[in-house]
Formats: sequence, C-alpha cells, structure tokens
Amino acid sequence: MLKLSIQQMLDKIEREERFHAVSSDYSFSIKIDTYVPYVCAAVHDGHHFNKELWENCWHTEHDRWYEEDPCTGDMISGLPITLIAHDSRFEYDLNRDPKDAIYETAWGKKLWKEPLSRKHKEQALEKHHNFYRVVLSLMVKLEEMFGTTVFYDMHSYNWKRWEREVPVFNIGTKNVNQEKYIHDINQWQEILDKIELPIEQKVTCGVNDVFQGNGYFLKYVTANSLNTLVLATEISKIYCDEYTGVVYPEVVHAVKDQFKYYIQAHAHRFYERHQRIA
Repeated sequence: MLKLSIQQMLDKIEREERFHAVSSDYSFSIKIDTYVPYVCAAVHDGHHFNKELWENCWHTEHDRWYEEDPCTGDMISGLPITLIAHDSRFEYDLNRDPKDAIYETAWGKKLWKEPLSRKHKEQALEKHHNFYRVVLSLMVKLEEMFGTTVFYDMHSYNWKRWEREVPVFNIGTKNVNQEKYIHDINQWQEILDKIELPIEQKVTCGVNDVFQGNGYFLKYVTANSLNTLVLATEISKIYCDEYTGVVYPEVVHAVKDQFKYYIQAHAHRFYERHQRIA
C-alpha cells in the first residue's frame, strides 16, 4: 500500500493506473486492483478519532463504535475497487451533506463539551471534500471507460434497538431510478436473501424496510453521474455483540467470502444489461 496525496490519487485514476493507497492524512484508503464497472464503499467503517477531540467529547469510545459500521470495510475488501473510510463519523460524516457533516448532537446526546474550534471544523470538512474529489474522479473515469457502473454502498445497523422483527439485509432505493434499475434491485435482493451465515437468525433482505437510502454518498454519486446505480446496502449487526463490542470473525468472513463472489456476479449482470443502452 502506498501513501499518496489527493492529487496523486487523482493523477493515477486519470492515467488508469492500478494502485492501493491510503490518503496522506490517513482519512481513507482506495484500492484499484483492476478497472471494472463497479465499486464497493464503506464510508462509515472508520473509527479513528482525532486525539485533540477526545477530552471535548461526551461520547465514549464504545458510544462511537456503537454508531459506526465496524467491519464493513473488511466485508468488501476482496473486491477489485474499494473506498474505505478510516475516520469516525463523529468527527465528520461522509454520508451527510458538508453543511450537516459535523454533529452537534448524536443520537439524542450532546456531542461536544465546548463548541468545536473553526480550525477543527475546517480540517474535518477539507477531508470530507477531498474524499468526494476522489469519488468524482473515479466515477467519471469508470463511466468514460464502461458507459455504466454500479456502486455498492455498504453499511450496518443496530438491529437490537428495533422493537419489531427486522431483516438481516436492507436495500435503500428511495433516491435511485427504481423504474430503470428495478431488475438490478430485485436481483440484488434475491442474492442477499440467499446469503448463508453461521447465525441463528433467518437471513432475509428487505427493501426500504429499516432505511430508505437517504445518504449523501448515494445522492452525490447519483446526481453527478450519467448511468450509475448506487445500491445502499445495510447489514444488521448480527456479526458482533452491539452492547459489548465483541466481533464474531466467523460471521464477518462468511459475509466477505460471499460478497466477493456475489457482488462480482451481480455487477456482471448489471453491466450486461445496461452497457447496451448507456
């Protein structure tokens, strides 16, 4: 893995180079093993939290971990193009518009003991901006090369806080062209319904059940692309104990192994369907 500036990343994408790199500020990493018409992203995987903010934050480390999406980066790591965030959403949220990306409160609890300094806010928003510079460059390059692309936007959620039965997987489609992409959405749901995991719960996939796909990452890619579908995909935290923070590696690896096969298979069918009309 290389350590690169944002401009160096952009230059490599423009030249269609293969590379695996972390940003020079360690806020996210990008991997391009080969140029293919699909990308996997985990924008809430990050847990790093600026040490200068520790004493000013009311939320404990576990409070933050609980609302992050741990292991989602690992789940997609076997795919050829990945974007994985390393900073915690509690510093800035990549799945929110820049004007709302820095929390004042988080899940009903005040976040900061004292208001954040202008310096800290500017540093955080610069990292948010730089991430999306890379997203835009990658998206434009892939559409230029292939005409159409699909982004798998991976998240997780705390299923035990729900007072009803909820699915293991959820696809949010509210902000995508459901008429144009209905077959792709249905096929992705069918695939997730068939995932086999070493858990007691029955694996099912809902559409707009617990989340509707209202995140900024989906909206940004959709608004700035010509023929790109974003599949906002949630997995319930059946792969860990939400309350203690214990991760179940056998479940994580089962997801990772099957994602490596099924995402490529789904993306291939997506490309075969849409390249003719892109």
